[in-house]
Amino acid sequence: MTGHAAILTVDLGAIAANYARLRAEAAGAEVAGVVKADAYGLGVAEVAPCLWRAGARTFFVAHLSEGIGLRAVLAEARIGVLNGIAEDEVAPFREHRLTPVLNQLSEIDRWREAAGGSRQPAFIHIDTGMSRLGLDDGELAALAAQPGRLDGLDIQAYLSHLAVADEAENPLTAAQTARFADAVTALPAAALSLANSPGVFRAGVRPYDLVRPGSALYGVNPIPGRGNPMRQVVRLDAPILQVRTVPAGATVGYGATHAVTRESRIATLPVGYADGYMRCLSGTGTAMIGDHPAPIVGRVSMDLLTIDVTAIPEAALRPPAYATLIGPHRTVDDVAREAGTIGYEVLTGLGSRYKRIYLDGAVSSATAPRTTMHPWGS
Repeated sequence: MTGHAAILTVDLGAIAANYARLRAEAAGAEVAGVVKADAYGLGVAEVAPCLWRAGARTFFVAHLSEGIGLRAVLAEARIGVLNGIAEDEVAPFREHRLTPVLNQLSEIDRWREAAGGSRQPAFIHIDTGMSRLGLDDGELAALAAQPGRLDGLDIQAYLSHLAVADEAENPLTAAQTARFADAVTALPAAALSLANSPGVFRAGVRPYDLVRPGSALYGVNPIPGRGNPMRQVVRLDAPILQVRTVPAGATVGYGATHAVTRESRIATLPVGYADGYMRCLSGTGTAMIGDHPAPIVGRVSMDLLTIDVTAIPEAALRPPAYATLIGPHRTVDDVAREAGTIGYEVLTGLGSRYKRIYLDGAVSSATAPRTTMHPWGS
């Protein structure tokens, strides 16, 4: 039973299928699993073993704490930590067998000194146009002039990150690929990694030795403007708490921002911005009840939202009735467009109050209550 909680269903089989599709597109390159931010909000304790079973052996997270958590889940995986290594993090990196992505010369020196005569695994990040992390042109020149600074490092790969691979006509991707190819010629030979999710599908981006998809694994379209090649992973269903009939001229929700123009039926759902369903979806979002769309009316509040179900057959609203906020007819990308954002933000914002269902039967002991069976059947 779910009570009044909304239900977030994560299809691990779809994640495995998406990984297989990415392997097919990667033309023989190794496909890593990017599982930062709790596997984009979907639960790293469930998602990472799914990817391991699908064949992934290399994983990337953003922070040391994420790496430590992932190591507790996957004992043998190669785990790269994208945000680098701080001075006080050397010991836990070594203790948990994590591989830092070294983003600046000071990190290279720090990790080399920690080697103590042994060879420490490391990724080296080269900035080719993102202007966030990675060695800039000056640091690359210094490193090329002092190759001994890499002594003691077992370089797993040189990597860079594409800024606009999802924009087919943007010339920056070609510039970045050329800069990357040029930069690595001045460094000791090692594996290379450039493509992110859209880069895997972008013509002109070489897969090299390792690709690093993230959002595509979780069903976000990596090639906007074209059909999504990935399977949908997430479904969010909310029980209808109450349906009320309101007269013409009545207002709905905080701020009285919505007034009905005719007698209407308004349904209330137990989902709000505290659950990651963004306030900016007020008046723009849409729920589905079966095949029937129901517009969100009034403001999305912290714990509740309201939908207009006037046009929906009354039989479809009888308990136990559910409205689908993310699903086959309202994908993550659809919700992102309505919110004026991207699918990444929709996924990573999914809250901890949902009951979570993992379709392959994996049950987590995480804080959010989780089950393996829909209360209304399959």
